Amino acid sequence: MSDFFIELWDVFFSTIRDVLPIAAILFGFQFLVIRRRVPNLKKVIIGFVYVLVGLSLFLLGLEKALFPIGRLMAEQLTNPEFIREWSASAGAVLHWSDYYWVYIFAFAIGASTTIAEPSLIAVAIKANEVSGGAIGVWGLRLAVALGVAVGISLGSWRIVTGYPIHWFIIGGYIVVVIQTLFAPRLIIPLAYDSGGVTTSTVTVPLVAALGLGLAETVPGRSALIDGFGLIAFASLFPIISVMGYAQMIEWIEKRAKKASLPNK
Repeated sequence: MSDFFIELWDVFFSTIRDVLPIAAILFGFQFLVIRRRVPNLKKVIIGFVYVLVGLSLFLLGLEKALFPIGRLMAEQLTNPEFIREWSASAGAVLHWSDYYWVYIFAFAIGASTTIAEPSLIAVAIKANEVSGGAIGVWGLRLAVALGVAVGISLGSWRIVTGYPIHWFIIGGYIVVVIQTLFAPRLIIPLAYDSGGVTTSTVTVPLVAALGLGLAETVPGRSALIDGFGLIAFASLFPIISVMGYAQMIEWIEKRAKKASLPNK
């Protein structure tokens, strides 16, 4: 138990060290540039304490539970012995289709970690408030989660097959540019931001562990060249899915409006 409190104190101290520059900038601008007192200073300070305690417990939980189990799952699912046990082919050389459990796991872990991502929850709540309810909290979170899930699954397939990553990234951003021309203006900035908020404290460790685990166990792959880049898929595809979600809703509303008009 004493070791736990020692580790918790170390994480708490490092969290204070990381958060202090943010607090210094905020309070520095408030007092030196704006030159006004902070409204409800007592509540703000209590809120900072909550942030420090919550971040410390969250980071310690990631280190003790989420990181190890994510790495273990990636290693087990990408183990050639496990894949051959479930493979339908009798050959010694594995085919990309034999890794279907990896793709299913990548899809599931991408969707679940994105739903639980604190930064995405914060952005979705603020988007809902600013838009007056036009952008649903769960609608945005599910659209982003679907994009991350598809992106990580496709990225895992890319690692297995060995195709160059730039083909997928260039192709993906071509789709994004085309969508930007036709998507509702309200959703475009939010869609671009959604690609960034997904790659945070919950998603990145598990996705990185999966990519490295695949690259280390798939024959002929390099952990340095092929193991990284999976997070880029998790950043790109939510942009596509969020704009696609907005375009689909706009199309449904137009059809409903057209159907409600009296026939002439």
